Amino acid sequence: MPAGRPVSPIDAGPLPGNPWTTLRHMSTEREDAQPTSDTNGTADIGVTGLAVMGSNIARNFARHGYTVAVHNRSAGKTDALLDEHGRDGDFVRTETIEEFAAALRSPRRALVMVQAGAPTDAVIDALAEAFDEGDIIIDGGNSLYTDTIRREKAMADRGIRFIGAGISGGEEGALEGPSIMPGGPASSYEVVGPMLEDISAKVDGTACCTHIGEDGSGHFVKMVHNGIEYSDMQLIGEAYHLLRGVAGIEPAAMAEVFREWNTGELDSYLIEITAEVLAQVDAETGYPLVDVIVDRAGQKGTGRWTVKSALDLGVPVTGIAEAVFARALSSSVPQREAGRALPSGAVSTPSGTGPEFIEDVRRALYASKVIAYAQGFDQITAATAEYGWDVARGDLATIWRGGCIIRATFLDRIREAYAENADLPTLLAAPYFAEALADCVDSWRRVVTTAVTAGIPAPGFSAALAYYDGLRTERLPAALIQGQRDFFGAHTYLRTDREGSFHTQWSGDRTEVRA
Repeated sequence: MPAGRPVSPIDAGPLPGNPWTTLRHMSTEREDAQPTSDTNGTADIGVTGLAVMGSNIARNFARHGYTVAVHNRSAGKTDALLDEHGRDGDFVRTETIEEFAAALRSPRRALVMVQAGAPTDAVIDALAEAFDEGDIIIDGGNSLYTDTIRREKAMADRGIRFIGAGISGGEEGALEGPSIMPGGPASSYEVVGPMLEDISAKVDGTACCTHIGEDGSGHFVKMVHNGIEYSDMQLIGEAYHLLRGVAGIEPAAMAEVFREWNTGELDSYLIEITAEVLAQVDAETGYPLVDVIVDRAGQKGTGRWTVKSALDLGVPVTGIAEAVFARALSSSVPQREAGRALPSGAVSTPSGTGPEFIEDVRRALYASKVIAYAQGFDQITAATAEYGWDVARGDLATIWRGGCIIRATFLDRIREAYAENADLPTLLAAPYFAEALADCVDSWRRVVTTAVTAGIPAPGFSAALAYYDGLRTERLPAALIQGQRDFFGAHTYLRTDREGSFHTQWSGDRTEVRA
């Protein structure tokens, strides 16, 4: 072991950590950062792709006592990382993939943090050329899960182990402890899992990282996590819109409302940062920053992927879908400009928009949030059956409690629900959530009614309530739809009073026959 290098956690066992305060190792500065024979085979793990997320994860590993080989397509980012943060721990600077591979001890472990799609494929292929049988490549980007399935198979054919790991927490989480969702062979996780758990967030001493399942399961779960995030943000936006448009609460005062909400059952990262955004004043104009920001919400694709996957699986994720469509609508500039001339009809602001209305909005937000999580877990359940992943839903609630963007206090309730009944057909059937929604439903209906009356769009609240009503309704109009399908396409139907499929001869004598 080179003199001056700390004992690696791989040699000495895992080091303790917590969600937002990590162990810091201060190494002596190297006069020559170029790789030499002294550094070959010394790095515990490598990180290639040193944008903000990659750089911060590399620093996170180094702070936990690991020696980290770092590489980037342009060496300038590597040098910037070492110049600014080289004292975070032990790094090995490399310029080429060959140097990067040579710096890693066997079996090699490399984390890829580059743009999803073709760039990720290019880096994986380059690493595979330089790696040996049994080495491990980890894709930590926001890759589409079907790409991960393809890549894992291709690497397995070459004798290289592959893990697709969803990582959530943004740049702060990457440095201080993210939530990590690795999917791939269990034998591969046994090698890298302790390292990933070490740098992840910790809640009550439990790492926010666990083996999700086979091949693309980790990236699938991360995709659904992002879909829930879309829904959560949309619902918060609708709450803001109603509190301002109906109750007339200005952003600074609303920030205090959200801070109060964050002390109760809505306690979550997104509620916390909402208060910060609403409280921010633009230095140039003196206006609330939220009033200066253009009302067009961007998206990078994971929400759309979630909805597309749900359609393929036949799972209704209406809350997530409405959130994706709401972002699309916000960016539909020509249509919105033309739409301003459309008549509003008889809109009116209801009376009684004081503290009672604020509480109604809080309850509607909580209930709709529960629906978003329930739909997301249903989608994961369907994918588990489709792809044979055997994902434990309770484990997801556990690792999402810290580090990730959707971390929230009520994830403990979800974890408890699946601990009591791992086979819940829907999260809403858990006694705690059934009771919570029963307590919220009257407020929820009043808020949706108020939004419609006031002409304020609330697609998230409305879709969530419609889904709830759809589940609890004994008989849906789908019977009529199936009758229509049989009429024009002979698609058959089932009967309530006997077994089998039937068809009515609509163009003939309209007698019924068994199909």
